[in-house]
Amino acid sequence: MSYLVLARKYRPKTFTQLVGQSHVVQALTNALRSQRLHHAYLFTGTRGVGKTTVSRILAKSLNCETGITDEPCGVCSACVDIDSGRFVDYTELDAASNRGVDEVQQLLEQAAYKPVQGRFKVFMIDEVHMLSNTAFNAMLKTLEEPPEYLKFVLATTDPHKVPVTVLSRCLQFNLRPMAPETIVEHLTQVLADEQVPADVQSLRLLARAARGSMRDALSLTDQAIAFGNGALAQAVVRDMLGSVDRSHVFTLIEALAQGDGAVVIQTCEALRMLGLSASSLLEEMAMVLQRMAVHQATSHASTNDDPDPDVQRIAELAQRMPADETQLLYSICLHGRADLGLAPDEYAALTMVLLRLLAFKPVHPEAEKKTLKTATEPALDVPKPLLPSAPNASLGDTWLSVVQDMAKAQLIQAMTRELAMQSQLMAQAEGVWQLQVESETLNSASNRERLQLALQSIGHAVNVQITVGPVDDSPARRITALQQQRMAQAEADILNHPSVQHLIQNYDAKIIPGTLRLLDH
Repeated sequence: MSYLVLARKYRPKTFTQLVGQSHVVQALTNALRSQRLHHAYLFTGTRGVGKTTVSRILAKSLNCETGITDEPCGVCSACVDIDSGRFVDYTELDAASNRGVDEVQQLLEQAAYKPVQGRFKVFMIDEVHMLSNTAFNAMLKTLEEPPEYLKFVLATTDPHKVPVTVLSRCLQFNLRPMAPETIVEHLTQVLADEQVPADVQSLRLLARAARGSMRDALSLTDQAIAFGNGALAQAVVRDMLGSVDRSHVFTLIEALAQGDGAVVIQTCEALRMLGLSASSLLEEMAMVLQRMAVHQATSHASTNDDPDPDVQRIAELAQRMPADETQLLYSICLHGRADLGLAPDEYAALTMVLLRLLAFKPVHPEAEKKTLKTATEPALDVPKPLLPSAPNASLGDTWLSVVQDMAKAQLIQAMTRELAMQSQLMAQAEGVWQLQVESETLNSASNRERLQLALQSIGHAVNVQITVGPVDDSPARRITALQQQRMAQAEADILNHPSVQHLIQNYDAKIIPGTLRLLDH
């Protein structure tokens, strides 16, 4: 006996078995019970939500040998024949492949004859929006005033393409996309009946991949069972779908919250090597960020009742990343998916999308207060550069000068330049320089080798030894401190300028924090 796919095997046979469309079921059930039956129905909705299934159940309810009922017996000849597709008084026309006026006229010619076997003739036209304008015009009269024994059922995924003259003649029902929770619940029951072991996380992946379509969910489940050799596990399903593991998502969000561009670049390269979809990564990030935003908005809500095993990690990230950055990154991820197809390299585009947050990081109130306070102080009170007071501060001057020389000669780039900028020169012995850096990811063998070659190119033939540890004096920190000093001095000079003071005293003028920019000479 041939195998029957799950989408067909578990197709609902009654209204009670129909999942996720209670609003449609209630309306049709009440109409059947009171026998207030319309002559034309239009079911709209995305693929796989049950439009054709509702049509068949309605046809059985109208023609069941027990009478017009909202609970067809399913065993009489009419119910069995409709389920098997051989009921003579139930006709399905696929308008996607039969869209001309000739096909519609052939269908309408049958309307002149009374039912042969059942109580009603039911004409079901699937993807009705595909019909030509001539075909629509040919059916308008019959659609408006059909014989009492004829019912029209139209189905479409795009109701906006259906002429208003047709819409006005139909009772319209919109079948909604299935919620992921609804799909997970249904898949749990199906797999229990099939005696297929599965974990909840694998079912959630399938539910998200189905995008509201129960038929797609069952088809993906069939594929996952074959892929997993009769069992469903999260790792197997994730591999089949090409989904990105959430650990990568958490790493990226953590790095973006800390402003660590090096980790962002390294993680993107790791994902490229794994061959995972960049679009899938941004989608998964958007989902996590949405959960983070909800947690930030309801910070006192308990996470104990949430079945998601990652809820604690999401809550921690929500506390580390400011709410405005969460919203900004969410928007960047959504819009960034559209940018991926425009770039010649998908992962180059992904890297640019993620680094966009670092370029547009919002200025938080605490930073604005510090900037405003510095700007309003007199010029003589400008703070000195924030240089460390370590005993080896002059080992700091040496390393800054060396790094600047290598950068001007373009001997260090990308990750190697980042290593040099973020490291601290701890000690200099004969032929050996000892560096220390805080980021483990920067201390790779390839970075160390490139840095040593760059040092040799400018006359420092030394071996470089790098350890991971706290850093209080690095070229990056010195440059940042110097820029802060220059900005503070510039703001103070402008604020104390006679013309500016005149505007402030006479016209209540203000200098908006963050609007001043340093010009490089």
